[in-house]
Amino acid sequence: MNQWPTTSQSIRRFIELVQTYTVISMQAIRKWKLHPIRSWTHKLSLWGFISLFFIGVSLSVAITACSSRNADNTSNVNSTVKDNIKLTLVSYSVTSEAYKQIIPKFIELWKKEHQQDVTFEQSYEGSGSQALAVIDGLEADVVHLSLDLDVQKLVQSGLIQQGWEKEAPNDAIVTQSVGAIAIRQNNPKNIKTWADLTQNQVELITANPKTSGGARWNFLGLWGSAIKTGKNEAQALNFISNVYQHVPLLPKTARNASELFFKKGQGDALLNYENEMILSAQNGEKFTYVVPDVNISIDNPVAVVDTNVDKHKTRLVAEAFVKFLYTPEAQREFVKLGFRPVDTTIAKEVEGKYPKIKTIFKAQDLGGWDEIQKKFFNEGAIFDQIQTKIHLKQV
Repeated sequence: MNQWPTTSQSIRRFIELVQTYTVISMQAIRKWKLHPIRSWTHKLSLWGFISLFFIGVSLSVAITACSSRNADNTSNVNSTVKDNIKLTLVSYSVTSEAYKQIIPKFIELWKKEHQQDVTFEQSYEGSGSQALAVIDGLEADVVHLSLDLDVQKLVQSGLIQQGWEKEAPNDAIVTQSVGAIAIRQNNPKNIKTWADLTQNQVELITANPKTSGGARWNFLGLWGSAIKTGKNEAQALNFISNVYQHVPLLPKTARNASELFFKKGQGDALLNYENEMILSAQNGEKFTYVVPDVNISIDNPVAVVDTNVDKHKTRLVAEAFVKFLYTPEAQREFVKLGFRPVDTTIAKEVEGKYPKIKTIFKAQDLGGWDEIQKKFFNEGAIFDQIQTKIHLKQV
């Protein structure tokens, strides 16, 4: 620390010497112009002064360069100071309550370990809509979406690299749930299974599969339950068409559907995630729900958006956040809000909390997401055919 004042004083002395010799040299040059040189002694003296002049100039240049390097080094030291960092999390609507608890825990942990403040920008909408928003310019660092298909859209757009599933534990599935049916207190319509949704005078609320990942899971739960109980595809199509005849309108997101059912009192039954039912009960809603014993495993992936984290220089924090979501601490927060844990230790802790599923199937059992998209949700595919046939209303 004492070295810096000494160096500064030396530089000032050098500059004073340079200035002195420069003045003397310039005076000698003027004198030389006025009086002819009469002896070699005068000439040698003159060249001595000229030499000193150029030495002084050289010293000035050298000192300036050294000072510049010192300034650069100081700048480099300052640039290593950790600035605050911002992460943008984009997720599907029903995860928002869980992240209210998880994000502060991560912020605290990162501050403790890295002495750096992290802030979050958050966005919650239907999973399909969120994927399109990121493609259109919403600069997410991390996405937690309802289904693999929506992440694949970001891969196809070049925002996420191939092989993203292997960049996180459990093939990047961070939350799980199953399909459930919310019904009014005392179950006046006696709804116990998927098939009961086709009864006369049952009004069903479910979101739009074109904008909501949750609604796609609902659709696949209905279709898969028919196939897994012995129906062929024609019979499955007839069954699911009958179910959607009881749907008066299609909200944009799973959360919107829940609000219609719980807050506005619409419908006799609601299709949604089991975790959304649990959360609604915790929030004081008066209702009953059933979890059909032939059901689909709703697997929700998380991924780092490679292009954006490289642009924002947030990869280290984003990857740490994704990793944190798999810790027992974070998984317990998901469990509190009704998600089924992906951590086996936590799963054992809460084994009695969830109804048993007799027959569980996955999206892969229905052909995988590429086949599912082509078969059910592309323009003109099965869902569009059903929607056109029964004139489903979107809201």
